Amino acid sequence: MKLRPAALSPAKSITCDRSHRSYDLCLINGSALFDPKTSTFFSVGHKNSTPSQPSLRIKTQPYPRKSDKSAMSKVKELTLTTSAPPSLSCGVTHTSPALVFSAGGYNGNFFHEFMDCFVPLFITINSHFPDQDVILVIGDCNDQWARKYAELLPRFTRHPIININNQAITHCFPSVTLGLISHGRMVINPTLLPKPKTLVDFQSFLANAYNENTNTSSSFHHTKPKLVLVNRNARVGRTILNLREVKKAAEELGFDVTIFEPEESTSLADSFRFIHACHAMVGVHGAALTHSLFLRPGSVLMQVVPIGTQWLSKVYFEKPARVLGLEYIEYKIKREESSLVEKYGANDLVLKNPQAFAGANWSNMRVYLKTQNVKLDIDRFRIYLKDAYKKAKKLMDKEIKLAY
Repeated sequence: MKLRPAALSPAKSITCDRSHRSYDLCLINGSALFDPKTSTFFSVGHKNSTPSQPSLRIKTQPYPRKSDKSAMSKVKELTLTTSAPPSLSCGVTHTSPALVFSAGGYNGNFFHEFMDCFVPLFITINSHFPDQDVILVIGDCNDQWARKYAELLPRFTRHPIININNQAITHCFPSVTLGLISHGRMVINPTLLPKPKTLVDFQSFLANAYNENTNTSSSFHHTKPKLVLVNRNARVGRTILNLREVKKAAEELGFDVTIFEPEESTSLADSFRFIHACHAMVGVHGAALTHSLFLRPGSVLMQVVPIGTQWLSKVYFEKPARVLGLEYIEYKIKREESSLVEKYGANDLVLKNPQAFAGANWSNMRVYLKTQNVKLDIDRFRIYLKDAYKKAKKLMDKEIKLAY
């Protein structure tokens, strides 16, 4: 099939809103042809260019961290142009618009996959394509990532998904949107959506994707509150060095404890169903706590906050937990519970004043995020566990009562 140019001027056929802090949103307002060989979207829904209105040629990277050079270095640049394509012949002609975004950036980090991809995708779909009549066109999408989210991605659209990496022929669309809308760090602002939605709605969306009811019947058959103890891989830092002692202390208080050490290959569907049935989650600040999105309202999230991570812990996990209706408990470690004390000494600036040490230099934060492990004071930690047990037991008893 061949496309026929329409009557838009070149200046109006492609528009880009670059006013936002974290993302750009570009539109091709009319018929468009995508050539995967050159990573170019040709706008063919316009009048021919003239000397007074020359052809447009715009570059964009459809990933919502545009000021982050490290992330954007892993996002392929796409070209939008009103120049004539080599041919108006379409390999595949679609009757629904395209939404183009990148799965690059910090792909591989579970937290960023949600904060920079799935939450913005949820926002963008609900902002512009509430009927889900849109074709997802994904760039920088490796096979492992696609397999990991094979159950989630189709929930955003009624159509087959296009992986740019696997394309060799041209595709034509009635219109194209490039980029994802972000409201901030793990935030969905209901006032910015046509129909107000929050993280609670996103959580319900996840539950539907994994065929999970909000009232998990399996939790009614337990006599002990279920606690998932999240442990980080020793290679990435912030590991609980005395994990077995922590597990024992929680069990002595009455918890049914499971240690959860997610890997890249861990089934997300299995993880959701397991965590959704738990009454409490305990873990050190880090990407794995993103699994707290899978907890039911009323469940407990206890975040262990290492030295130097107070702000990150609050923004990335405490605030979302409160929106989701979780019982949030924070355990801030003391200097003697950090492995950094052995390297720097308790009176070093690194431990006494992390804010002054790190300043605005993100590379200094690596000391706290990559080289720090924790050895919890079990006697002190047990006090917090008691509070977590009380709240988790309350949720379990309430659900059992409602079930019968």
